[in-house]
Amino acid sequence: MVLDNLGSSLRGSLDKLSGKSRVSEEDVEEIVKEIQRSLLQADVDVSLVMDLSDSIEERALEEEPPGGTTARDHVLSIVYEELVDLVGESTELPLESQTILLAGLQGSGKTTTAAKMAWWFSKKGLRPAVVQTDTFRPGAYDQAKEMASRAEVEFYGDPDNDDPVDIARKGLAETSEADVHIVDTAGRHALEDDLIDEIEEIERAVDPDRNLLVLDAAIGQGAKDQAQQFDESIGIDGVVITKLDGTAKGGGALTAVNETDSSIAFLGSGETVQDVERFEPNGFISRLLGMGDLKQLTERVERAMEETQGEEEDWDPEDMLQGSFTLKDMRHQMNAMNKMGPLDQVMDMIPGMGGGMMDELPDDAMDVTKDRMRSFEVIMDSMTEAELENPRAIGASQVERIARGSGTSEERVRELLEQHKMMAQTLKQFQGMGQGGDMERMMKKMQGGGGGGGGMGGMGPFG
Repeated sequence: MVLDNLGSSLRGSLDKLSGKSRVSEEDVEEIVKEIQRSLLQADVDVSLVMDLSDSIEERALEEEPPGGTTARDHVLSIVYEELVDLVGESTELPLESQTILLAGLQGSGKTTTAAKMAWWFSKKGLRPAVVQTDTFRPGAYDQAKEMASRAEVEFYGDPDNDDPVDIARKGLAETSEADVHIVDTAGRHALEDDLIDEIEEIERAVDPDRNLLVLDAAIGQGAKDQAQQFDESIGIDGVVITKLDGTAKGGGALTAVNETDSSIAFLGSGETVQDVERFEPNGFISRLLGMGDLKQLTERVERAMEETQGEEEDWDPEDMLQGSFTLKDMRHQMNAMNKMGPLDQVMDMIPGMGGGMMDELPDDAMDVTKDRMRSFEVIMDSMTEAELENPRAIGASQVERIARGSGTSEERVRELLEQHKMMAQTLKQFQGMGQGGDMERMMKKMQGGGGGGGGMGGMGPFG
C-alpha cells in the first residue's frame, strides 16, 4: 500500500511507548524524526514534512492525554489526526449526472482508470460511458474498448478519426443517454506543449464538471511540476493515485494534491476493473497505521456476497448463519473471497491483521494460499452430493477414493476437511446474527475478537 514503509516505521516507534503513562520529550523527538525520515523517503515535499512533524511534536508535548488513555494511544491518535489532515478530504463526486475529464502523462494509468471509475459508478446505480480521445498512443483505442467491455459499460471511440476534439464531441453525443461521461485524454512521455494545447481544446469542447489528474504512485518529485502545469492549464479538482499494488512510494502524489489545492478521488491497484476504491481519508490512514478499515471491508464483503449469490440463485449466504455449514457453503465463500480482491488488501482492512503483517509471511505464502484454494475446488468436484452436504461423514475409504479421483493426495483431502471444520466452528460465533443481513455487525464482532487470526477463519479458506 502507498506509504506502507511509513506505516511500518510509525508502528515500530509507537510500540516503544507501550506501558508508559506519559511521553517524554525524547520519546516525541524520536517519533517525529521517524516520521520525517519516512515521509522524505516516500518523496513527500519537504515543506509538508516539516509542517506535519511540527504539529505532531507540539500537540504530543502540550496536550494532556484523556483519562485512562495510554501514552501510546494518545500519540497514535495525534499522528492519525494529523495524517488525515495531510491527505485532506475526498474529492466531491456526487452520484448524479456529470462529465469527468482525465488528464495525466502517458503510462500513468488513465485508460485503465477510466474503466475502473466507470465500473465503480455502475455499481452505484448510475449508467456510465467511457469516451476515448487518445489518437496518439498506438493501441489506446483497443485497450480502452477492451477495458470498457470488462467493466460492462458503454464505450465510444473512433480509430479512424485523428481529431481528438471531434471524437470528444461526437462521443458525448453518441452516449447522450449515459449519466456519467468519463473522457480519457492522450498523454505524452513529458509535459509537451502539444499535450497541453490538446487537452485545453478538449476541455473547452466537453465542458467537464470535474478534471481529475491521474498519477502513478511511483512518480516521485516530478509530480509537483506536472500538477502545477495541468492545474494552470485546465484546473485540477482531484487526483487519482494508481498502481498502489507495487512498491511505489506514493509521496509525490500527496505532494501533487497539496500543489493543486485539491484532494484524492480514487485509489487504483491491480489490473482488473474491480481494483479501485473511493478514497476515504479516515479509512486510508487507519489501514496505514494497522488499525483496519471496517467500512471498506464491509463494502467488499457485501459486494462479493451479492455477486456470488447472483451467479447461483439457489444459494443464500444468510442460510449458513442459521443452519449447518456445508462444503458447498465453503466453496461459495472461496469464490466470494476471490471477488474481494488481493488478500493483502483485504488483510489491511481487518483491525490488527494489516499494517505490514503480510510482509512477515514467506514470499510464496500468497501463491500457496491460491494453490490450496484451487486444489480444494478440484477435490470438491470429485465428491458426491451427499459428501458435499455432510463432510463429517467422510471416512478413510472415501478420502482415498476422492484423492484418487481428484489427482491429489489424501493429505490434501484431509486438509480440506480440517479447514471446513475450523470454518464451521468459527461460524458458530456468528449464528443468529445473519437475520437482516447485518454484515457490519459481523465485522465488528471480528474486530472485537482481538485482531488475531481467529476472525479470518470465517472469512475464507486460510489455515
